[in-house]
Amino acid sequence: MDYSSEIYLVPCGKEKYISKNELLLHLKTYNLYYEGQNLQLRHREEDGEFIVEGLLNISWGLRRPIRLQMQDDNQRIRPPPSSSSWHSGCNLGAHGSVIKPSTLPDIQVTDAEPSLDEDGTDGAVDAKDLKAEQEDAPQLMRTRSDVGVRRRGNLRTPSEQRRLKRHRFSINGHFYNHKTSVFTPAYGSITNVRINSTMTTPQVLKLLLNKFKIENSPEEFALYIVHTSGEKQKLKATDYPLIARILQGPCEQISKVFLMEKDQVEEVTYDVAQYIKFEMPVLKSFIQKLKEEEDREVKKLRRKYSVLRLMIEQRLEEISEGPATM
Repeated sequence: MDYSSEIYLVPCGKEKYISKNELLLHLKTYNLYYEGQNLQLRHREEDGEFIVEGLLNISWGLRRPIRLQMQDDNQRIRPPPSSSSWHSGCNLGAHGSVIKPSTLPDIQVTDAEPSLDEDGTDGAVDAKDLKAEQEDAPQLMRTRSDVGVRRRGNLRTPSEQRRLKRHRFSINGHFYNHKTSVFTPAYGSITNVRINSTMTTPQVLKLLLNKFKIENSPEEFALYIVHTSGEKQKLKATDYPLIARILQGPCEQISKVFLMEKDQVEEVTYDVAQYIKFEMPVLKSFIQKLKEEEDREVKKLRRKYSVLRLMIEQRLEEISEGPATM
């Protein structure tokens, strides 16, 4: 039986693939680690493509301030007017259009506390006289000014304010503020974003910045996988961050995904990272041993090439003496 046709490869970067079965094993371990939490991942197949989706934890690792966009408060809430409401003699339709009534309703106006005139007659207003006065008086169409809307915005109920912020998230409770719109998130604080395994690094960056309404360009940032050993691996533009997280394992005490400035962080390889945690005296002793080893290798090479040089010189002398003796 030919099993090669049954092997399904999932892309995890440029010209990098992993078998579906191996990825499912990593995914099973990942979900067992986060059992009962919202960080568990789901997988499905769509049009023959294997897709993993869920929340990805990303830690803030910025050294420079970021700029938040202006709050979405300029999107004014305008409650839909009722079709039966009357505003200064004009009726508003369902879409805010003005509909002139064909006939005016009979309106009877009475005082809150009826009073008697000097002659003892009732001060009630005759409805027919009022109707005639309304027909003769010019009617002005009322329009809503921006000033009125803004004044009304200051009296929003808590439910309306929550609805305004429904599509806007905060960074550690920090929303846009004219005085503190430029700030630096706490280093190491964690946020998350819902993505899938088909999204590349630039797409994840753009989604994260849009979530918090950050004005900075995604080109200023990069995603890094940072290990506790000090190793820093930058995710390339062709990498898939969710797949990379699954392959690194679920434990964030070993490795985390950080959002950092692209020009402020250098990658640290594993060979270099294993020496970072040592104290300075220990590192100096390592350097001394490496220097001694280097000196030994240099001496060995010099002896080798000195012997080769003598052999070549002797051979040249033999060749030069040969024709002279003949």
